[in-house]
Amino acid sequence: MSSVTHGPPPVTARTEPPTSSPTGDGSRLRGWALAGICVLAGLLYVWLIGSSNYGNAYYSAAVRSMTESPANFLFGAADPYGAVSVDKPPLALWPQVASVAMFGYSSWSLLLPQVLEGVAAVFLLHRTVRLWAGEAVALLASLILALTPVTVAINRDNNTDSLLTLLLVASAYAFMRSIRAEEGRSRTKWLLACAFLVGCGFTAKMLQAWIIVPVLALAFLVSSTSPLKRRINDVLAAGAVLIVSSFWWPVLHDLWPGDKPYMGGSTDGSALELVFGYNGFGALLGTGQQPGGSGINVPLAMVGLSGGSPGVTRMFSAEVGDQISWLLPLSGLVLFVAGAAGYRRLWFEIPGDPRQRAGWVLWGGWLVLAGGVLSFTQGIFNTYYTTMLAPAIGAVSAAGIAMLWRKYRDPVGHEWLLLPAAVALTALWAFVLVSRDTSWHGWTRWATAGVGGVALAGLIAGRLSARRRAWGRPVLVAGVASMLLAPAVWSVGTAATASDNGGFPSAGPPNNAFSALLRGELPDDMMMPGGMAMPGSGQLPDGMELPDGMELPGMEPPEGMKLPDGMPMSAGSLASGGSQTPGKEGARPGARSGNGFGGAELSAENRRILRYAQQNSDGAAITLAVEGGGLASSSFIIGTGATVVGMGGFLGADDAPSVDQLGRWVAEGEVRFFLTAHPGEARLGGMAGMGGTVQRKRVDWVQQNCEVVEPSAYGGRPFDEDQAQLPLPGFSDATLYRC
Repeated sequence: MSSVTHGPPPVTARTEPPTSSPTGDGSRLRGWALAGICVLAGLLYVWLIGSSNYGNAYYSAAVRSMTESPANFLFGAADPYGAVSVDKPPLALWPQVASVAMFGYSSWSLLLPQVLEGVAAVFLLHRTVRLWAGEAVALLASLILALTPVTVAINRDNNTDSLLTLLLVASAYAFMRSIRAEEGRSRTKWLLACAFLVGCGFTAKMLQAWIIVPVLALAFLVSSTSPLKRRINDVLAAGAVLIVSSFWWPVLHDLWPGDKPYMGGSTDGSALELVFGYNGFGALLGTGQQPGGSGINVPLAMVGLSGGSPGVTRMFSAEVGDQISWLLPLSGLVLFVAGAAGYRRLWFEIPGDPRQRAGWVLWGGWLVLAGGVLSFTQGIFNTYYTTMLAPAIGAVSAAGIAMLWRKYRDPVGHEWLLLPAAVALTALWAFVLVSRDTSWHGWTRWATAGVGGVALAGLIAGRLSARRRAWGRPVLVAGVASMLLAPAVWSVGTAATASDNGGFPSAGPPNNAFSALLRGELPDDMMMPGGMAMPGSGQLPDGMELPDGMELPGMEPPEGMKLPDGMPMSAGSLASGGSQTPGKEGARPGARSGNGFGGAELSAENRRILRYAQQNSDGAAITLAVEGGGLASSSFIIGTGATVVGMGGFLGADDAPSVDQLGRWVAEGEVRFFLTAHPGEARLGGMAGMGGTVQRKRVDWVQQNCEVVEPSAYGGRPFDEDQAQLPLPGFSDATLYRC
């Protein structure tokens, strides 16, 4: 530290709000305000939840399967037989199982726990921020979280992110309690609780929960009032708790001596391999998105669900921006101003409040580190992952608005301009986001611009007026309203719109293209992924990978796999509605392709197949084994509760069951019927379209060792070689076999 005297700091006003809580009537009023925010969140999350078609059908089928036996419950079995587990630890599904046990199996009983988890996160964020920045800031932070569009979408769904977010906010609460504790023992106790809750988050979604661990450790080391040696020992003890609370379930799974499901998503059935492979560094670096199979990124990119290319701008991209980025420019400005103030304080050796420092490091570090990791993730990335950023955006934005408001009221200097700049910047970015698709509440951009313009003019005029204190607060309220108007409309619109896209939930305009794929149709608005070259160019965009075995140039299919009928080869061919495949006539967008794929609705054709298998299985433990993994078998399990096994994990790429296991099952009478691909060439749009070589071995084994059941036996339709097919595998070539 320099010993030279540099003079007084240029800014002497406080940059942090007071931490004391009000009492009396004001306290009761703010209590009612918090209750109102929680009710608002609950309404947004619960409205029409039954319309989401059982949310993520893969998890919904697993919840029903987990009610079949204690082992299925403990290990998160994806099917009633317990052959394969889901590709994550089961903690996030356990509340859903409990809800189903109490209320019966239905869409709303499956989704209700996520609603409660979302409301609890809003409430707990308020309690956490209040410990740092006071009651008013805490109320605004909780409101921002409640109105974050992607958070509304995910809390109406049964993916694992709702519980992950709640547990991470709970860990932040325990952390702030540790910082505020007066006694060393209490500080240690709360820090250990913080580590335990992060570990629980790990048991919900593995390594994603650990993203904030470096931030927590740093914030504690630089902010705790304990002696340095005690701080280091506390962090080491918390690390031990974190390891135990994170790895108890993977170790239990791998050491379990009895029967257990194969660990979905792994390459060897090991939960520890999944931690560091497909769900860990594989997802981060892109090495684990195709575990023996082709992955799903290319077809998702065709319908705008790939999350955009990795990079600094991902959070602002067309796929992600309207989910989470509404207040990111504001948050960036706030962190820059707060960081500059902290640097000046350090430079001039002015003592700071360690509690305030802890809050800025916690929430600012959370936002920067988690946002950076998600932005540069090379593997599978879904837009709803960004809900992890919402609590940090809420805390930073709310505290930042309070900080900028104090600077606005400071009679000295020019930093009062920061608040009008923040209002203008946020309104401008909202205008840009809404303008990307004006068919979805396009009026919001003009309303935001109008309210923001009034607030901006009022702030400037108020500052120049001698009576600025008299009318400053109303224009501040208008400024905050302009910041929240567009995301609030997006959130309300999302809650009020029925959706069948439970597997990849998103806010804003419904993704009709993906919904059409699930119905078994070629959507009119499906496009080649952004930047992907047309056939013959030999080029792919940065960050885009081809399915396993597929080679350039021009998205040509691998040897032995013909391009399916109806496969769109260019945006122009879709727009014209002409023939999609060279040498084929009549293939067009919207053409039926079998019975769809995934979802909760069991088609009439598949219902007839299942009924035939039930009537002729001769008491086999497995009524039907379906190729294509949980994505293909979920509708059978959800619709009937029958003992149906989805072979190959989520997409069919897992080696479970292996061909040796298939042989044992058939020899021991465990299974008689298989639903898999029609004999002949592999089809990119068929049942065996994503599992790669592992899946192909199972398909070949069934075709070589079992007999085709004629469709007339169960009243089905004969296979049509020329029917249109999809880039997303479906039941277009589904064929029933008997062994």
